[in-house]
Amino acid sequence: MNANRLLALSAMLVISCAKRVETAALAPSIPAAAFCPLAVGNRWVYQANFLGEKTERTVQILKEEDGFFVDNQGGALGVDATGVRDRKRYLLRDPVEPGRTWRNVVSVSSIESYKILELGPCQVPAGRFESCVGVEGRNRVDDQTTLVNEMTLAQGVGIVKIETAAEVRGQRIPQSQMLLTRFELKPMPAAR
Repeated sequence: MNANRLLALSAMLVISCAKRVETAALAPSIPAAAFCPLAVGNRWVYQANFLGEKTERTVQILKEEDGFFVDNQGGALGVDATGVRDRKRYLLRDPVEPGRTWRNVVSVSSIESYKILELGPCQVPAGRFESCVGVEGRNRVDDQTTLVNEMTLAQGVGIVKIETAAEVRGQRIPQSQMLLTRFELKPMPAAR
């Protein structure tokens, strides 16, 4: 076997191995809906810190209305074929992959930019969760100020952490933090 044939055979072997590795690395992503279990009666309790004032905040789903699950804080979340949303914006979109970005137009003068920062384990007072997704939302207020909302959701649990900040001239100023301390979820209905 001459050197050129050996080189060509080696190159084909490397390319075929690389393709097999690449295919194996492309595992199916977890759907956005798996990070936001919604059912009437579900309840999450958070340790909240708003500008230095510490409180406990309980969020409980009270009813289902027009495709959204409405909670006792006036919030409403729903899940559709695109992802998890409130009445104005998508909070998490499929496919759930690091680096994924999207935009939401929430009013004539407000466009929010979202990005999936990371996937992996997370730790909050309620415990350690192995499958979490971190999402950053950014809304530019003016040429000097951007509001930043970082949210972490755990698969099968929901929102476990929210941190908000104002970025003023590039400096981040923390505004609030909510950390999940405990939760109660109703069993999900069986898929039909």
